[in-house]
Amino acid sequence: MAAVSSSSNLSGLAYALVQHGRLPNADAEAIQSQANTEKNSFVAQLVQSKKLNAYEIAEFASLTFGFPLMDLNAIDQDHLLKGLLDAALIQKRQVLPLQQRGTKLYLAISDPTNLQALDDVKFQTGLTVEPVIVENDKLSKLVERFVESSDTSMKDLVAEDFDDLDFVDEEAVNKQTEAASGEVDDAPVVKYLQKILLDAINAGASDIHFEPFEKYYRIRYRMDGVLYEHAQPPLAIKEKISSRIKVISKMDISEKRVPQDGRMKLVLSKNRAIDFRVSTLPTLFGEKIVMRILDPSSAKLGIDALGYEPDQKEMLMNAIQRPYGMVLVTGPTGSGKTVSLYTCLNILNQPDRNISTAEDPAEINLPGINQVNVNDKAGLTFSAALKAFLRQDPDIIMVGEIRDIETAEISIKAAQTGHMVMSTLHTNDAPSTLTRLMNMGVAPFNIASSVILITAQRLARKLCSCKQPADIPREALLRAGFTEEDLDGSWTLYAHKPDGCELCKGTGYKGRVGIYQVMPITDEISRIIMKNGTAIDIADQAKIEGVRDLRQSGLLKVKAGLTSLEEVEAVTNE
Repeated sequence: MAAVSSSSNLSGLAYALVQHGRLPNADAEAIQSQANTEKNSFVAQLVQSKKLNAYEIAEFASLTFGFPLMDLNAIDQDHLLKGLLDAALIQKRQVLPLQQRGTKLYLAISDPTNLQALDDVKFQTGLTVEPVIVENDKLSKLVERFVESSDTSMKDLVAEDFDDLDFVDEEAVNKQTEAASGEVDDAPVVKYLQKILLDAINAGASDIHFEPFEKYYRIRYRMDGVLYEHAQPPLAIKEKISSRIKVISKMDISEKRVPQDGRMKLVLSKNRAIDFRVSTLPTLFGEKIVMRILDPSSAKLGIDALGYEPDQKEMLMNAIQRPYGMVLVTGPTGSGKTVSLYTCLNILNQPDRNISTAEDPAEINLPGINQVNVNDKAGLTFSAALKAFLRQDPDIIMVGEIRDIETAEISIKAAQTGHMVMSTLHTNDAPSTLTRLMNMGVAPFNIASSVILITAQRLARKLCSCKQPADIPREALLRAGFTEEDLDGSWTLYAHKPDGCELCKGTGYKGRVGIYQVMPITDEISRIIMKNGTAIDIADQAKIEGVRDLRQSGLLKVKAGLTSLEEVEAVTNE
């Protein structure tokens, strides 16, 4: 009993060896501790300790966990799968892709309990991973040879051929890029960057992060709001990737000491082009670059695709179709405010309407709408753009964000003088938006007479089709916000949890859906504003009038099987 109790600190293969009497508990703990200290794998450390040899470990793992055992000496390195896994992942996780059959990938590994390695491979390939047990010492040697041979093209990037990228004339390269010169397109660094961008678009990523560190270079994608590591190219090419991105984004490639912003476009076909908003940031070990992927098609999905409930959609449509007034969209960064506003603008975009927008910067280009990028250095602020709009005979004005009292007052004045004004604010919910405007210094009378509707929103990850029914305790459901009436006998048909499949790369989630609080400004809410009421007073009145808060709207998505309860609790945070 003592051995079992003390081995509770062990896991995976180490635990199995102790339980089967193949390794004393004290030795296993010492080896695992040393492996953690030296950032080594348990199997490699065990082989170094000479307590068991590589073949004994492999044979034990095969028999205990039921996976086939293979001798790597019988493998021809030239017949191994190339290009399926990044060399950085192969080296880091000490795995080798052996063969692919359909959606199955047979993977050489010395420790089948290394779930992190298996998950990383599954995520990068989208295939079902079938472990094949091999001896650790033979695997290490073959991995080293495999990485050396497959990484040749990346090593070529540090050759003298591209040393002039850091000093090349920007205008000349822009012309070269526009002309799609064969020399540039054949450059490995250009091809590698194009692959990264295309992979991100195909994966549905919203952002790409290029991050230099002291000893490695990392590329990550943000998908459905979560960052995932995609690749670790050689550290030596970080300057070349940075220079290439800055050149095609029309930035100053010689300036590396201050942040810069730029924009680029990738033409995928005659009918589709993707814009990228690019931002650089000087860090200790080079420039970090973040690219926001701006897909114009997202603004043309239609209001039904955003996730509004039928009554919320009706209230929003009624508000934006009014001839004048102010509609505000609120929420944190990355909550989909811009897409919601552009969707509304796309609905209103008719030949008989003059629509102007002031943004920082304009993220999605919409034909038929006059879009202006604010430029604080040049004096083109939000307030300056708004003043100009009012002299341009506008019908609808969209302000990217209300940041100060001057912008707020001009926007409200426009809403009061026969214009429809749309804008965003960073607040937690709809009621607190009104008190935020009051705190800015806007008179309560002006707020009450101009704002006609506020919508607060969040983005929650949608469950993939592989979702499974969730058995959630009644008490947990009540704590989350469900009422007794909600919890009828059919509840189990609705609550679901993530599972994981090839389509969602094992995460259990695919895509995102909006959660909204749509609050029209009624006469009673206007009276509370006029009396300098608090956000709590406004929220209480909105509840009386049947306005669902973000948590209640999220619970409807749970009941509809669109997302999980834990996801709603995480994004609404109430």
